[in-house]
Amino acid sequence: MSEVLKDQLRAKVRGIVPADTDTADKKIRERILTHPWMKEARSVFIYVSMQGEPDTRVLIGECLREGKTVLVPKCVSKTEMIAVRIRDLEELTPGALGIPEPPDSLSWTGDISLALVPCVAASRDGARIGHGAGYYDRFLARHKTRTICLCYQERLLDAVPMDADDIYMDAVITQSETILPKGE
Repeated sequence: MSEVLKDQLRAKVRGIVPADTDTADKKIRERILTHPWMKEARSVFIYVSMQGEPDTRVLIGECLREGKTVLVPKCVSKTEMIAVRIRDLEELTPGALGIPEPPDSLSWTGDISLALVPCVAASRDGARIGHGAGYYDRFLARHKTRTICLCYQERLLDAVPMDADDIYMDAVITQSETILPKGE
């Protein structure tokens, strides 16, 4: 799929957010915390949210309080991201891309039970479009785990263009619904 088409889609939906993001974030968080995959997960890879994305900071805190192993992304090059364990949100500082990251560069080598993945937009078949650098697709190709994309309902589209190396999500959670494309 043409990168130009993806860029046009990103530009179109980036500014679309719920009128009340606090309420939307709370509903998404409730759906995640009560989801069976999250309940059974021992280790969770969670993105650290940026402006315009469903907020994950409270979710990270909840997972830490529940005793889960919390892993967050750290960009180690222009093409590679690793999972690093954190024990407190206070460990995070702005990284190379301005996204809060852990200072530690020791990559997690254990299993990852569940990955919560950001998007610019997603569709009901589990397709997602990210910010364009491909970090998550490359990471998920190396780490076989269940995936849930967190997406505002307003950014849930009928179709999202996907390339051969793009990774489909196992579930998409919005503030209004949980979508399981494979019917699990």
